[in-house]
Amino acid sequence: MDLYRKVRLACAEGMSQREAARQFNISRDSVRKMLAFSVPPGYRRKAAVKRPKLDAFTGIVDAWLEGDREVHRKQRHTAKRVFERLRDEHGFTGGYTIVKDYVREHERRGREMFVPLAHPPGHAQADFGEAVVIIGGVEQKAHFFVMDLPHSDACFVRAYQAATSEAWVDGHVHAFAFLGKVPASILYDNDRCLVSKILPDGTRLRATLFSGFLSHYLFRDRYGRPGKGNDKGNVEGLVGYSRRNFMVPIPRFATWQEFNAYLEDRCRRRQTDVLRGQSETIGVRLARDLVAMADLPAAPFDACDQTPIKLGGRVSSQALVRYKTNDYSVPVAFGHRDVWIRGYVDAVVIGSGGEIIARHPRCYDREDMVFDPVHYLPLIEKKINALDQAAPLAEWNLPPEFATLRRLMEARMIKAGRREYVQVLRLLETFGIDDLHAAVKKALQLGAVGFDAVKHLVLCHVEKRPPKLDLDIYPYLPSANVGTTSAASYMCLMAGDAA
Repeated sequence: MDLYRKVRLACAEGMSQREAARQFNISRDSVRKMLAFSVPPGYRRKAAVKRPKLDAFTGIVDAWLEGDREVHRKQRHTAKRVFERLRDEHGFTGGYTIVKDYVREHERRGREMFVPLAHPPGHAQADFGEAVVIIGGVEQKAHFFVMDLPHSDACFVRAYQAATSEAWVDGHVHAFAFLGKVPASILYDNDRCLVSKILPDGTRLRATLFSGFLSHYLFRDRYGRPGKGNDKGNVEGLVGYSRRNFMVPIPRFATWQEFNAYLEDRCRRRQTDVLRGQSETIGVRLARDLVAMADLPAAPFDACDQTPIKLGGRVSSQALVRYKTNDYSVPVAFGHRDVWIRGYVDAVVIGSGGEIIARHPRCYDREDMVFDPVHYLPLIEKKINALDQAAPLAEWNLPPEFATLRRLMEARMIKAGRREYVQVLRLLETFGIDDLHAAVKKALQLGAVGFDAVKHLVLCHVEKRPPKLDLDIYPYLPSANVGTTSAASYMCLMAGDAA
């Protein structure tokens, strides 16, 4: 740049171009260019690039690359594959580099262009993302729900074990509770949990659960084009932002509830940020979003997959009901009956008529069995020989005092003692494990090894009154001295009969 200034200044003061070239040791063409441009113009190609060996094949290459638009992106032509086909199928004698440059230029010309969008207040976008987390010491994949308000850039994130229909709806319910309002509309992709089918005219047939959810909150649902994530680019970007900023390093929490509490806190703290190109915080702009939103209904939507009796399950002979490939136990009294099932994100509830008969933690494995040992105790009491081989009881970790109680009962009454031990366990149908555990420990201390004694002790523990098994706490009662009776004492009866 300094050379440009010196040459132009010298020529302006009367120096000829020939003399300037000699003086500054440059060509006269360079001097002529410096006089024509005040700053270096850079390289300017005047004619199109000539590819004498490739030009005859460009039509073939263009047809291949255009055809790739109709196939999966992972099975499209690479520059290397184009070069190999030209060489093997069409006798191309040129090099790989010229083919690679042409393919790169073709892809650059074919890239999609986008229009900047403006987002009025009150509208939202929603999507799911994935990340690796450690919950309860187990590394697993988390599916996190994300809701974004494009006008204010406010967000809500909540993690689940799977991106099911229940998780979609539950994420919305918690997001609405977090915001305290319902957006006027929400933009989605065409996830099968939301849309069961897209008709030829573009109409979406909504999934049953999602349709009921929309009817409850009364907002407008909108959908992007299939395979076009840029239609909801704000929430797509927020998925990546949440993964990079909320989940790095890999989150470690004891429970999903703790992890979600952490994510909610991060979303709330983010509202104090001022983003690039904005002069106000996210929280200030969020206030305008909330003004344009609707109020929450009186009660939240019950986010569960409801299976009615006619479509539900029938209890098997092993007191199991199948839901989403997994079997869940019910009380044996409901064997061979039709039941209804409700699947929540964290629980499976089973009922008969208007009664809930079983509640289990949701299992996201496949072909697994989820037992509640208490469900099988009435049957085991009748079939007592199955006590040691009953699968529902195999992984039942009871306090060690229960094993001591069983050993003492069996030593005293053998088979009848095992049945009485099961009767003690059946008290869990009415009382909690902590109350029964306290009663068993008290029974062992008093030496009152029996069902009636344990039942009495657990009632006393619950009602917070002293047990009546220990006479030391009743000093006012008269003591009874019972003498030993001998056989000779009955001789008088024999004498009375003779008289």
